[in-house]
Amino acid sequence: MGKTIAVEVSSLSKRDTRVSLLIIGMLFFIFGFVSWVNAILIPYFRIACELNHFQSYLVTFAFYIAYLVMSVPSSYLLKAIGFKKGIMTGFWVMALGAFIFIPAALFRTYEVFLLGLFTIGLGLAILQTAANPYVTILGPQERAAQRISIMGICNKGAGILAPLLFAAVILRATDTTLFAALENMGEMEKNAALDALIRRVIVPYAAMGTVLTGLGLMVRLSPLPEINTEHENEAVATANSGKTSIFQFPHLVLGAVAIFLHVGTQVIAIDTIIGYAGSMGIGLLDAKVFPSYTLMATICGYLIGIVIIPRYLSQLRALQFCTLLGTTLTLLIIYANGKITLFGHTTDISIWFIVLLGLANSLVWAGIWPLALDGLGRFTKLGASVMIMGLCGNAILPLIYGYLADIYNVRLAYWVLLPCYLYLVFYAYRGYRIRKWY
Repeated sequence: MGKTIAVEVSSLSKRDTRVSLLIIGMLFFIFGFVSWVNAILIPYFRIACELNHFQSYLVTFAFYIAYLVMSVPSSYLLKAIGFKKGIMTGFWVMALGAFIFIPAALFRTYEVFLLGLFTIGLGLAILQTAANPYVTILGPQERAAQRISIMGICNKGAGILAPLLFAAVILRATDTTLFAALENMGEMEKNAALDALIRRVIVPYAAMGTVLTGLGLMVRLSPLPEINTEHENEAVATANSGKTSIFQFPHLVLGAVAIFLHVGTQVIAIDTIIGYAGSMGIGLLDAKVFPSYTLMATICGYLIGIVIIPRYLSQLRALQFCTLLGTTLTLLIIYANGKITLFGHTTDISIWFIVLLGLANSLVWAGIWPLALDGLGRFTKLGASVMIMGLCGNAILPLIYGYLADIYNVRLAYWVLLPCYLYLVFYAYRGYRIRKWY
Protein backbone atom coordinates (compact mmCIF):
# COMPACT_ATOMS: atom_id res chain seq x y z
CA MET A 1 0.00 0.00 0.00
CA GLY A 2 1.45 3.38 -1.02
CA LYS A 3 2.22 6.24 1.28
CA THR A 4 -0.84 8.30 2.21
CA ILE A 5 -0.52 11.98 1.32
CA ALA A 6 -1.55 14.55 3.90
CA VAL A 7 -4.08 17.09 2.67
CA GLU A 8 -4.98 20.63 3.67
CA VAL A 9 -8.22 20.99 5.62
CA SER A 10 -9.40 23.69 3.21
CA SER A 11 -9.16 21.25 0.27
CA LEU A 12 -11.67 18.80 1.75
CA SER A 13 -15.20 18.81 0.33
CA LYS A 14 -18.20 19.10 2.66
CA ARG A 15 -18.90 15.41 2.09
CA ASP A 16 -15.32 14.41 2.99
CA THR A 17 -15.49 16.57 6.10
CA ARG A 18 -18.79 14.99 7.20
CA VAL A 19 -17.49 11.46 6.60
CA SER A 20 -14.33 12.27 8.56
CA LEU A 21 -16.33 13.67 11.48
CA LEU A 22 -18.60 10.60 11.40
CA ILE A 23 -15.58 8.30 11.74
CA ILE A 24 -14.12 10.46 14.51
CA GLY A 25 -17.54 10.37 16.22
CA MET A 26 -17.26 6.56 16.25
CA LEU A 27 -13.85 6.90 17.90
CA PHE A 28 -15.29 9.14 20.60
CA PHE A 29 -18.03 6.56 21.22
CA ILE A 30 -15.33 3.92 21.76
CA PHE A 31 -13.40 6.31 24.06
CA GLY A 32 -16.52 6.77 26.15
CA PHE A 33 -17.48 3.12 26.33
CA VAL A 34 -14.02 1.95 27.41
CA SER A 35 -13.35 4.89 29.77
CA TRP A 36 -16.62 5.22 31.66
CA VAL A 37 -16.99 1.50 32.38
CA ASN A 38 -14.49 2.31 35.17
CA ALA A 39 -17.41 3.79 37.14
CA ILE A 40 -18.71 0.26 37.75
CA LEU A 41 -15.27 -1.41 37.86
CA ILE A 42 -14.21 0.64 40.91
CA PRO A 43 -16.93 -0.60 43.33
CA TYR A 44 -16.83 -4.05 41.69
CA PHE A 45 -13.09 -4.50 42.24
CA ARG A 46 -13.43 -3.00 45.72
CA ILE A 47 -15.67 -5.92 46.67
CA ALA A 48 -14.06 -8.71 44.61
CA CYS A 49 -10.44 -7.81 45.45
CA GLU A 50 -11.17 -6.59 49.01
CA LEU A 51 -9.82 -3.03 48.64
CA ASN A 52 -10.12 0.25 50.54
CA HIS A 53 -11.18 3.52 48.85
CA PHE A 54 -7.62 4.53 47.94
CA GLN A 55 -6.76 1.14 46.45
CA SER A 56 -10.00 0.99 44.44
CA TYR A 57 -9.24 4.34 42.79
CA LEU A 58 -5.98 2.87 41.49
CA VAL A 59 -8.32 1.73 38.67
CA THR A 60 -8.51 5.31 37.39
CA PHE A 61 -4.83 5.93 38.22
CA ALA A 62 -3.58 2.96 36.19
CA PHE A 63 -5.93 3.79 33.32
CA TYR A 64 -5.22 7.50 33.00
CA ILE A 65 -1.56 7.69 34.04
CA ALA A 66 -0.95 6.04 30.67
CA TYR A 67 -1.82 9.40 29.08
CA LEU A 68 1.13 11.00 30.88
CA VAL A 69 3.44 8.23 29.69
CA MET A 70 2.20 7.96 26.10
CA SER A 71 0.95 11.38 25.00
CA VAL A 72 4.24 12.87 23.75
CA PRO A 73 5.47 9.57 22.20
CA SER A 74 2.06 9.44 20.48
CA SER A 75 2.76 12.70 18.65
CA TYR A 76 6.04 11.32 17.29
CA LEU A 77 4.34 8.03 16.40
CA LEU A 78 1.63 9.87 14.46
CA LYS A 79 4.24 11.99 12.71
CA ALA A 80 6.13 8.86 11.67
CA ILE A 81 3.27 6.60 10.51
CA GLY A 82 0.36 9.00 9.99
CA PHE A 83 -3.02 9.38 11.64
CA LYS A 84 -4.74 6.29 10.18
CA LYS A 85 -2.01 3.77 11.00
CA GLY A 86 -1.67 5.47 14.38
CA ILE A 87 -5.37 5.01 15.12
CA MET A 88 -5.11 1.35 14.05
CA THR A 89 -2.15 0.89 16.39
CA GLY A 90 -4.08 2.53 19.23
CA PHE A 91 -7.00 0.14 18.81
CA TRP A 92 -4.70 -2.90 18.80
CA VAL A 93 -2.88 -1.74 21.95
CA MET A 94 -6.29 -1.33 23.63
CA ALA A 95 -7.25 -4.85 22.49
CA LEU A 96 -4.10 -6.23 24.14
CA GLY A 97 -5.09 -4.51 27.39
CA ALA A 98 -8.57 -6.05 27.24
CA PHE A 99 -7.11 -9.53 26.73
CA ILE A 100 -4.86 -9.06 29.80
CA PHE A 101 -8.06 -9.09 31.89
CA ILE A 102 -8.39 -12.83 31.18
CA PRO A 103 -5.34 -14.04 33.18
CA ALA A 104 -5.99 -11.30 35.76
CA ALA A 105 -9.48 -12.69 36.39
CA LEU A 106 -8.34 -16.33 36.39
CA PHE A 107 -5.90 -15.63 39.22
CA ARG A 108 -7.84 -12.72 40.88
CA THR A 109 -4.70 -10.58 40.78
CA TYR A 110 -5.49 -6.88 41.14
CA GLU A 111 -2.02 -5.82 39.93
CA VAL A 112 -2.54 -7.64 36.61
CA PHE A 113 -5.93 -5.93 36.21
CA LEU A 114 -4.14 -2.61 36.69
CA LEU A 115 -1.61 -3.61 33.99
CA GLY A 116 -4.50 -4.34 31.63
CA LEU A 117 -6.10 -0.98 32.40
CA PHE A 118 -2.74 0.78 31.90
CA THR A 119 -2.34 -0.90 28.50
CA ILE A 120 -5.86 0.12 27.43
CA GLY A 121 -4.95 3.67 28.52
CA LEU A 122 -1.83 3.60 26.33
CA GLY A 123 -3.94 2.77 23.30
CA LEU A 124 -6.49 5.44 24.16
CA ALA A 125 -3.73 8.04 24.49
CA ILE A 126 -2.71 7.35 20.89
CA LEU A 127 -6.33 7.60 19.71
CA GLN A 128 -7.01 10.80 21.64
CA THR A 129 -3.84 12.47 20.35
CA ALA A 130 -5.04 11.75 16.80
CA ALA A 131 -8.74 12.47 17.19
CA ASN A 132 -8.86 15.77 19.09
CA PRO A 133 -6.83 17.84 16.56
CA TYR A 134 -9.07 16.44 13.81
CA VAL A 135 -12.20 17.79 15.50
CA THR A 136 -10.59 21.13 16.38
CA ILE A 137 -9.34 21.93 12.87
CA LEU A 138 -12.00 20.28 10.66
CA GLY A 139 -14.02 23.46 10.19
CA PRO A 140 -14.18 27.08 11.41
CA GLN A 141 -12.54 27.72 14.79
CA GLU A 142 -15.57 29.61 16.12
CA ARG A 143 -17.62 26.43 15.67
CA ALA A 144 -15.03 24.12 17.23
CA ALA A 145 -17.00 23.95 20.50
CA GLN A 146 -20.07 22.90 18.52
CA ARG A 147 -18.17 20.04 16.83
CA ILE A 148 -16.55 18.98 20.10
CA SER A 149 -20.00 18.99 21.75
CA ILE A 150 -21.25 16.55 19.09
CA MET A 151 -18.24 14.33 19.79
CA GLY A 152 -18.98 14.69 23.49
CA ILE A 153 -22.50 13.33 22.96
CA CYS A 154 -20.96 10.27 21.28
CA ASN A 155 -18.54 9.91 24.20
CA LYS A 156 -21.01 10.42 27.03
CA GLY A 157 -23.77 8.48 25.28
CA ALA A 158 -21.43 5.49 25.31
CA GLY A 159 -20.62 6.35 28.92
CA ILE A 160 -24.29 6.02 29.85
CA LEU A 161 -24.51 2.62 28.20
CA ALA A 162 -21.18 1.21 29.42
CA PRO A 163 -21.82 0.91 33.21
CA LEU A 164 -25.40 -0.29 32.64
CA LEU A 165 -24.43 -2.92 30.04
CA PHE A 166 -21.41 -4.02 32.04
CA ALA A 167 -23.49 -4.26 35.21
CA ALA A 168 -26.14 -6.27 33.32
CA VAL A 169 -23.46 -8.74 32.19
CA ILE A 170 -21.51 -9.18 35.45
CA LEU A 171 -24.06 -8.51 38.22
CA ARG A 172 -26.85 -10.85 39.32
CA ALA A 173 -30.10 -10.12 41.12
CA THR A 174 -28.83 -12.23 44.04
CA ASP A 175 -25.57 -10.28 44.43
CA THR A 176 -26.93 -8.01 47.16
CA THR A 177 -27.41 -11.11 49.32
CA LEU A 178 -23.98 -12.41 48.31
CA PHE A 179 -22.22 -9.15 49.20
CA ALA A 180 -23.92 -9.09 52.61
CA ALA A 181 -22.98 -12.74 53.28
CA LEU A 182 -19.27 -12.34 52.45
CA GLU A 183 -18.39 -11.01 55.93
CA ASN A 184 -19.69 -14.17 57.60
CA MET A 185 -18.07 -16.70 55.26
CA GLY A 186 -15.05 -18.82 56.11
CA GLU A 187 -11.80 -18.08 54.31
CA MET A 188 -12.05 -20.89 51.71
CA GLU A 189 -15.74 -20.30 51.00
CA LYS A 190 -15.15 -16.55 50.70
CA ASN A 191 -12.22 -16.99 48.30
CA ALA A 192 -14.26 -19.35 46.13
CA ALA A 193 -17.15 -16.84 46.01
CA LEU A 194 -14.82 -13.95 45.14
CA ASP A 195 -13.02 -16.01 42.48
CA ALA A 196 -16.35 -16.80 40.82
CA LEU A 197 -17.38 -13.14 41.08
CA ILE A 198 -14.25 -11.73 39.45
CA ARG A 199 -14.24 -14.29 36.63
CA ARG A 200 -17.47 -12.81 35.30
CA VAL A 201 -15.34 -10.13 33.58
CA ILE A 202 -13.60 -12.67 31.30
CA VAL A 203 -16.30 -12.92 28.62
CA PRO A 204 -17.05 -9.17 28.24
CA TYR A 205 -13.36 -8.22 28.06
CA ALA A 206 -12.53 -11.04 25.63
CA ALA A 207 -15.36 -9.76 23.43
CA MET A 208 -14.10 -6.17 23.83
CA GLY A 209 -10.58 -7.19 22.76
CA THR A 210 -11.92 -8.93 19.66
CA VAL A 211 -14.07 -5.94 18.67
CA LEU A 212 -11.18 -3.48 19.17
CA THR A 213 -8.93 -5.60 16.96
CA GLY A 214 -11.53 -5.49 14.19
CA LEU A 215 -12.11 -1.74 14.59
CA GLY A 216 -8.40 -1.04 14.15
CA LEU A 217 -8.40 -2.82 10.81
CA MET A 218 -11.65 -1.13 9.76
CA VAL A 219 -10.31 2.38 10.43
CA ARG A 220 -7.12 1.57 8.52
CA LEU A 221 -9.24 0.70 5.45
CA SER A 222 -11.63 3.66 5.92
CA PRO A 223 -11.62 6.86 3.80
CA LEU A 224 -10.41 8.97 6.75
CA PRO A 225 -7.96 11.50 5.24
CA GLU A 226 -4.53 12.42 6.57
CA ILE A 227 -4.60 16.06 7.72
CA ASN A 228 -1.64 18.37 7.20
CA THR A 229 -1.04 20.12 10.52
CA GLU A 230 2.43 21.33 9.58
CA HIS A 231 1.27 24.16 7.32
CA GLU A 232 1.14 27.68 8.76
CA ASN A 233 -0.47 30.72 7.18
CA GLU A 234 1.72 33.81 6.85
CA ALA A 235 0.48 35.49 10.04
CA VAL A 236 0.98 32.37 12.17
CA ALA A 237 4.37 31.65 10.59
CA THR A 238 5.55 35.19 11.39
CA ALA A 239 4.28 35.00 14.97
CA ASN A 240 6.00 31.62 15.47
CA SER A 241 9.23 32.46 13.64
CA GLY A 242 11.27 32.66 16.84
CA LYS A 243 9.59 29.73 18.56
CA THR A 244 11.69 26.59 19.10
CA SER A 245 9.81 24.88 21.91
CA ILE A 246 6.22 24.03 22.72
CA PHE A 247 6.78 25.58 26.16
CA GLN A 248 7.05 29.01 24.54
CA PHE A 249 3.26 29.04 24.24
CA PRO A 250 1.97 29.94 27.74
CA HIS A 251 -1.68 29.71 26.71
CA LEU A 252 -1.06 26.09 25.67
CA VAL A 253 0.79 25.09 28.85
CA LEU A 254 -1.84 26.77 31.04
CA GLY A 255 -4.50 25.08 28.91
CA ALA A 256 -2.92 21.67 29.54
CA VAL A 257 -3.08 22.37 33.29
CA ALA A 258 -6.74 23.36 32.82
CA ILE A 259 -7.41 20.06 31.02
CA PHE A 260 -5.63 18.20 33.85
CA LEU A 261 -7.97 19.75 36.42
CA HIS A 262 -11.09 19.60 34.25
CA VAL A 263 -10.88 15.90 33.45
CA GLY A 264 -10.10 15.18 37.09
CA THR A 265 -13.26 16.95 38.23
CA GLN A 266 -15.25 15.16 35.55
CA VAL A 267 -14.07 11.67 36.49
CA ILE A 268 -14.57 12.39 40.22
CA ALA A 269 -18.18 13.42 39.52
CA ILE A 270 -18.84 10.16 37.65
CA ASP A 271 -16.60 7.54 39.27
CA THR A 272 -17.23 8.47 42.92
CA ILE A 273 -20.99 8.91 42.84
CA ILE A 274 -21.75 5.20 43.30
CA GLY A 275 -19.64 5.17 46.47
CA TYR A 276 -21.32 8.38 47.65
CA ALA A 277 -24.74 6.83 47.06
CA GLY A 278 -23.53 3.80 49.06
CA SER A 279 -22.81 6.09 52.02
CA MET A 280 -26.54 6.87 52.00
CA GLY A 281 -27.47 3.19 52.22
CA ILE A 282 -28.11 2.67 48.48
CA GLY A 283 -26.80 -0.73 47.29
CA LEU A 284 -24.62 -1.25 44.20
CA LEU A 285 -27.47 -2.69 42.12
CA ASP A 286 -29.51 0.52 42.61
CA ALA A 287 -26.59 2.97 42.71
CA LYS A 288 -25.26 1.84 39.32
CA VAL A 289 -27.59 4.29 37.55
CA PHE A 290 -26.11 7.43 39.14
CA PRO A 291 -23.12 7.73 36.75
CA SER A 292 -25.67 7.65 33.92
CA TYR A 293 -27.59 10.55 35.51
CA THR A 294 -24.37 12.59 35.61
CA LEU A 295 -23.57 11.73 32.00
CA MET A 296 -27.12 12.62 30.95
CA ALA A 297 -26.62 16.04 32.53
CA THR A 298 -23.43 16.37 30.49
CA ILE A 299 -25.25 15.44 27.29
CA CYS A 300 -27.92 18.07 28.07
CA GLY A 301 -25.09 20.61 28.28
CA TYR A 302 -23.72 19.45 24.93
CA LEU A 303 -27.14 19.78 23.29
CA ILE A 304 -27.53 23.30 24.69
CA GLY A 305 -24.06 24.12 23.35
CA ILE A 306 -24.89 22.83 19.87
CA VAL A 307 -27.99 25.03 19.74
CA ILE A 308 -26.63 28.27 21.20
CA ILE A 309 -22.92 28.29 20.17
CA PRO A 310 -21.93 30.50 18.39
CA ARG A 311 -25.32 31.93 17.37
CA TYR A 312 -26.42 33.19 20.77
CA LEU A 313 -23.35 32.67 22.95
CA SER A 314 -19.64 32.48 22.18
CA GLN A 315 -17.75 29.34 23.22
CA LEU A 316 -15.63 31.55 25.50
CA ARG A 317 -18.70 32.82 27.40
CA ALA A 318 -20.00 29.25 27.68
CA LEU A 319 -16.65 28.20 29.18
CA GLN A 320 -16.75 31.06 31.68
CA PHE A 321 -20.31 30.21 32.76
CA CYS A 322 -19.56 26.49 33.19
CA THR A 323 -16.48 27.10 35.35
CA LEU A 324 -18.43 29.42 37.66
CA LEU A 325 -21.28 26.89 37.83
CA GLY A 326 -18.84 24.13 38.82
CA THR A 327 -17.46 26.27 41.63
CA THR A 328 -20.96 26.97 42.96
CA LEU A 329 -22.07 23.32 42.77
CA THR A 330 -18.95 22.18 44.66
CA LEU A 331 -19.89 24.37 47.61
CA LEU A 332 -23.46 23.08 47.48
CA ILE A 333 -22.26 19.44 47.52
CA ILE A 334 -20.37 20.11 50.75
CA TYR A 335 -22.83 22.38 52.55
CA ALA A 336 -26.36 21.57 51.27
CA ASN A 337 -28.42 19.13 53.36
CA GLY A 338 -31.89 17.63 53.27
CA LYS A 339 -33.66 14.49 52.09
CA ILE A 340 -35.22 14.46 48.63
CA THR A 341 -36.96 11.79 46.55
CA LEU A 342 -36.18 11.94 42.83
CA PHE A 343 -36.38 9.26 40.11
CA GLY A 344 -37.38 6.77 42.80
CA HIS A 345 -34.32 7.42 44.99
CA THR A 346 -34.57 8.93 48.48
CA THR A 347 -31.20 10.58 49.08
CA ASP A 348 -29.52 13.63 50.51
CA ILE A 349 -29.92 16.54 48.07
CA SER A 350 -26.16 16.89 47.77
CA ILE A 351 -25.90 13.87 45.46
CA TRP A 352 -27.98 15.69 42.84
CA PHE A 353 -25.48 18.56 42.85
CA ILE A 354 -22.85 15.96 41.92
CA VAL A 355 -25.14 14.91 39.08
CA LEU A 356 -25.39 18.56 37.99
CA LEU A 357 -21.59 18.75 37.80
CA GLY A 358 -22.15 16.87 34.54
CA LEU A 359 -23.85 20.02 33.20
CA ALA A 360 -21.09 22.28 34.55
CA ASN A 361 -18.39 20.11 32.97
CA SER A 362 -20.10 19.75 29.60
CA LEU A 363 -18.64 22.70 27.67
CA VAL A 364 -15.32 23.10 29.50
CA TRP A 365 -13.32 20.68 27.32
CA ALA A 366 -14.85 22.20 24.18
CA GLY A 367 -13.97 25.69 25.37
CA ILE A 368 -10.36 24.97 26.38
CA TRP A 369 -9.11 23.09 23.29
CA PRO A 370 -9.57 25.83 20.64
CA LEU A 371 -8.13 28.47 23.00
CA ALA A 372 -5.08 26.34 23.84
CA LEU A 373 -4.31 25.26 20.23
CA ASP A 374 -4.86 28.75 18.78
CA GLY A 375 -1.91 29.89 16.67
CA LEU A 376 0.29 26.81 17.20
CA GLY A 377 0.74 26.11 13.48
CA ARG A 378 3.49 23.52 12.97
CA PHE A 379 3.47 22.86 16.73
CA THR A 380 -0.15 21.60 16.62
CA LYS A 381 0.57 17.85 16.86
CA LEU A 382 3.01 18.28 19.72
CA GLY A 383 0.66 20.80 21.36
CA ALA A 384 -2.19 18.28 21.13
CA SER A 385 0.00 15.65 22.80
CA VAL A 386 0.75 18.06 25.66
CA MET A 387 -2.99 18.61 26.05
CA ILE A 388 -3.60 14.86 26.06
CA MET A 389 -0.91 14.57 28.73
CA GLY A 390 -3.25 16.64 30.87
CA LEU A 391 -5.65 13.69 30.88
CA CYS A 392 -3.52 12.15 33.61
CA GLY A 393 -5.59 14.41 35.88
CA ASN A 394 -8.05 11.52 35.69
CA ALA A 395 -5.38 9.42 37.41
CA ILE A 396 -4.23 11.83 40.11
CA LEU A 397 -7.35 13.63 41.36
CA PRO A 398 -9.51 10.54 42.08
CA LEU A 399 -6.63 9.17 44.16
CA ILE A 400 -6.58 12.40 46.17
CA TYR A 401 -10.34 12.07 46.57
CA GLY A 402 -9.97 8.45 47.74
CA TYR A 403 -7.22 9.41 50.21
CA LEU A 404 -9.37 12.19 51.68
CA ALA A 405 -12.39 9.86 51.80
CA ASP A 406 -10.40 7.35 53.88
CA ILE A 407 -9.14 10.07 56.26
CA TYR A 408 -12.37 12.10 56.59
CA ASN A 409 -15.43 10.87 54.69
CA VAL A 410 -16.76 10.57 51.15
CA ARG A 411 -18.54 13.93 51.36
CA LEU A 412 -15.75 16.13 52.71
CA ALA A 413 -13.42 14.60 50.11
CA TYR A 414 -15.25 16.70 47.48
CA TRP A 415 -13.27 19.71 48.75
CA VAL A 416 -10.65 18.57 46.22
CA LEU A 417 -12.90 20.01 43.48
CA LEU A 418 -12.85 23.63 44.69
CA PRO A 419 -9.26 24.63 43.76
CA CYS A 420 -9.73 22.86 40.43
CA TYR A 421 -12.75 24.96 39.46
CA LEU A 422 -11.13 28.15 40.72
CA TYR A 423 -8.18 27.56 38.37
CA LEU A 424 -10.58 26.86 35.50
CA VAL A 425 -12.27 30.20 36.21
CA PHE A 426 -8.82 31.84 36.00
CA TYR A 427 -8.05 30.21 32.63
CA ALA A 428 -11.47 31.08 31.20
CA TYR A 429 -11.10 34.78 32.10
CA ARG A 430 -7.36 35.42 31.96
CA GLY A 431 -5.08 32.44 31.33
CA TYR A 432 -5.97 31.85 27.66
CA ARG A 433 -4.83 35.41 26.78
CA ILE A 434 -1.29 35.01 28.15
CA ARG A 435 1.07 34.72 25.16
CA LYS A 436 4.37 35.53 26.94
CA TRP A 437 5.73 34.31 30.25
CA TYR A 438 6.99 37.77 31.15
